[in-house]
This record gives sequence, C-alpha cells and structure tokens, in this order.
Amino acid sequence: MKPLALAAALMLASPAMGPAVHAQTIEDTEGSLTVGRESESAAGFRAWIGAYRGKALEAGVPAPVWDREMRAAEFLPDVLRGDRNQNEFTRTIWDYLDIAVSDERVAMGRAAAEKHADLLARIEAKFGVRKEIVLAVWGLETSYGSFRGTTDTISALATLTYDGRREAFFGAQLIEALKIIEAGEISRAQMQGSWAGAMGHTQFMPTSWRDYAVDFDGDGRRNLWSDDPADALASAAHYLAKHGWATGVPWGMEVQLPEGFDYDLTSEQVVKPVSDWAALGVKPVAGDWPEGARVSILVPAGARGAAFAIWPNFQAIESYNPADAYVIAIGHLADRIAGGATIAASWPRQWKALTLDERKEVQQRLTAAGFDAGGVDGRIGPKTVAAVKAWQKARGLVADGYASPDVLRDLRAE
Repeated sequence: MKPLALAAALMLASPAMGPAVHAQTIEDTEGSLTVGRESESAAGFRAWIGAYRGKALEAGVPAPVWDREMRAAEFLPDVLRGDRNQNEFTRTIWDYLDIAVSDERVAMGRAAAEKHADLLARIEAKFGVRKEIVLAVWGLETSYGSFRGTTDTISALATLTYDGRREAFFGAQLIEALKIIEAGEISRAQMQGSWAGAMGHTQFMPTSWRDYAVDFDGDGRRNLWSDDPADALASAAHYLAKHGWATGVPWGMEVQLPEGFDYDLTSEQVVKPVSDWAALGVKPVAGDWPEGARVSILVPAGARGAAFAIWPNFQAIESYNPADAYVIAIGHLADRIAGGATIAASWPRQWKALTLDERKEVQQRLTAAGFDAGGVDGRIGPKTVAAVKAWQKARGLVADGYASPDVLRDLRAE
C-alpha cells in the first residue's frame, strides 16, 4: 500500500464523534476478535436482524425497506477490529501527527486550496469557518476525497448495533441510513464509507447528514458521496459553525511554558485571559498574543512535548472527533496549508504508546496506591490524569499528568 493510501486508511479508522462498541465478542486486548467466535457471531447476527425489526419499524423504517436492505446486510468482523484500534487512542500523538500532517498531505491541501479556491471562498463567506480548517477536515478524513471508504454502510452499522455496547447510538445511525436510502438520496450500492458508518468526503454519520448536511450546489440533493465535494465541504463548515465555531478566532497556537510552570493549569477547564498567561511567563512560539483572548493551555504529551494555547474553536473541532490528537492535527494541518511552520517543540519519541493492558495497569496501580483513577478501563480520561498528577506531586515529580512508560515503570517499582 502506498504511504498516502496507508495514511488515509488510518484516518478512516477514526470516525467523526468517535463511537465505541462493547466487547461481547471481543477480547479485552488491542482489538482482536475472540478466536473461533466469528461464525457464532454471524449466526447471532441473522437472529438479531429479526429481533430488531420491530424497533426499526417503530422508528419509521418501512417494513419493505428493512426486509430488503437487511437481507443483504452482512456481519463484518473487521468493523469490530477497527473499533478497537482507533488511531487517536492507540498511537502516540507524534506518530499520529507524522501521518496526519505529513508533507505530502500539506502539499495536497495547498493544491486543493488552489483548485477549489472559489468554492472554498464562498463556503467561508457563508459559514464563517476558515477555509483551511475545512480543507484540513477533508484532508484528514479522506485525503481530499481520494479514499472515502469502501465498506457497506448498512452492514457496518448493523454489525455495530448488533455488537451492542452503544446499541442506541449505532441503532439510530442504522435507522437514519435506511431512511436516506428510502428517500432516494443515495442508492444502497453507493452508500459506502468507513467501518463505523461515516460517509462521504467529510465522513458524516447518518444523523449528522440529517441535521447538518446542506445542498450547496443547488441541485436539490445533499450529496456527500458525489465526486464533486461542494456539498460535503459546505456541510463540514455548517457542522462546525453549528458547534460553536467563532469567526476570526484561532483554533490554537503553540506556546512556550516557563521553568517551574504549574501543570495543574493545563486543562480545558482552566480558562484565563492571555494577559494572565503572559504574566505567568507563557509565550507564543511565533507572533504575539491576540488581544482580549481567553484561552486554555494543553500539553498532549506532558511536560516533554509541545504545549498549545487553545481557543473555543478547539472544542468546535472536538465535536467532530473528541480526541485531542485529531483536533491538533486538524488545526496544525490547516496552519501548514496556509503557510505556517511545523511544530517547534520536540516530542519524547523515546516513549512508545502504552498498550491497553499497560494503561489498565497504570490505573490499577494508581488505585492500589490510594489515587482514584476513575476505574480500570484503559481510557486515560480526566480522572486518570488527575490521579497521575497527584501521584507525581506526592513523589516530587513534575506533575503533568501524562501516563508515560516512565510512570508505569516507577509505579511497578513501588
């Protein structure tokens, strides 16, 4: 597989809104189906189609549509494997950014900006979303439309609904996808996308198509699947605008933190005027602070990596996909397309990403040491970060909250 094709495949493994499923037929590892269970799951899938029919009909799917489309639906084990291997959560941020903001992707973005200059200008004028951000979403989701996914959307959504951890979410997506077909917006054969049911140039889930897709080219259809990206790009801008995008405000910028900086302040929940950050010794890596801004500070790799000041537009992008790595990739790719520099700070590239079992071990050992990690699920969320910080403080370490391999090593040594 060519490098860009591989990169696109990795992006398609990270659908908008980051849906997750449960592990009824999945081992609690890094994403493998339990050996010998695939045929059993496929048989159960057929039975589930019959059992779920009433719920779908009650939700407004006509019986002939359900019967016809679900007859052709297949149980897809690879969909469940993909769900266990979302790249924002299983790669270090520097490895992720190496792929997401590669020189090739930047060059393709600049070429796309030139090719679609008029379209992008009209989209920016209508929705207020910076054109480079729209390009970055397009570039990260499908490599500017080159790799939109070839998985049958109905089968993917049915597999995830059947799997059951987020039955309500994926069931709603499946029902909406069937309604899109019934309305004649797209044929079943054309409705293809990522393993998680995200579709088109900008990888919309079916309910996002329902709520935010727009007919920007005026042909009477909200067509995200066409080779013409107009509706898809406008729909992405509309989505971000409806989720709080503020015109004329950055998504973020790289900053330098002073020696002795209090890493308790690095949180989206801590918002200060830039004058306060400046008084604490925080400086933009390039340029000056915008006047009157209130921002938060984020350190996605702890004290040894880059630091970013982030604006509410960060949260607007986050609504598209909740992983910090994804949001930073979108913002940084947009900046690079516009001619900006690469990230100046170095990353702790000597560290590997912790495996699921290792992340669980961190949580288990923190809890055993008296620091509440919020449970043992392998997800490094706010409670685990807070527990790591508290553990680091108790040992006189820099309390950045980053669950690194060094943290795991030291926890094991206690």
